[in-house]
Amino acid sequence: MMTKKKVLILGGSSDIGVELSKLFIKNGWSVTIHYSGNNLNFLKKLKNLKIKYIKLNFLKIKNLKNQLKIFSQDKYDSVINLIGYINNKSYKNMDIDDLSITFKVNTFIPLLIQRNILTNMIKQKWGRILNCGSIGVKYGGGENTYCYSFSKHALEFIPSIFKELSKKNILINNIRVGVADTKIHKKIKGRNLKKRTKLIPIGRMAKVTEIVDFIYYLSSQKNTYITGETLSIAGGE
Repeated sequence: MMTKKKVLILGGSSDIGVELSKLFIKNGWSVTIHYSGNNLNFLKKLKNLKIKYIKLNFLKIKNLKNQLKIFSQDKYDSVINLIGYINNKSYKNMDIDDLSITFKVNTFIPLLIQRNILTNMIKQKWGRILNCGSIGVKYGGGENTYCYSFSKHALEFIPSIFKELSKKNILINNIRVGVADTKIHKKIKGRNLKKRTKLIPIGRMAKVTEIVDFIYYLSSQKNTYITGETLSIAGGE
């Protein structure tokens, strides 16, 4: 019997993470969800589904090297980074600690996890990695999401080694996610979603399923040729 492919979803407790998990399971994948543990309501939406969970709050990691070993216990075929820590600080009000913490959670730790998992992908000559960023990168961040957008911009840096890995069928991409009908956009301080939506050429926020389908395509067997790209799903922005 052919072994199921395994996907690791970092920050999988989000609305997008929940629906993405369901889609992967529907298509025969084994799913592992990482979450921070701050909000457990997402577990109810995944009740009765066979999912492995990794609970680890990146804000409170003390021994980084040892604690990240938990992500090397399984051999993953696909890794999707949905982590999105927002501290609601503007450019004028942020300080070095705000930048340090945001980059640690949104950028540095996910990249270290992916690098470790790449070892097995290289051996098996197959892998998919996707970092989910923000359309805010294009505009320099919102009023209270400067640190968040800055950290997501750093994820778009694609090392030259990634080009070599494409020969081993390891495809690595980034996407800029636009305003979507999810909880995270409602957490941003001072955001007027109605006003923000009017700036989108299509004239509406993205549906969760639209984002999920796009992520699944790039992170599964469906994607056979796209790599080294930063793509937007933002309604034309």
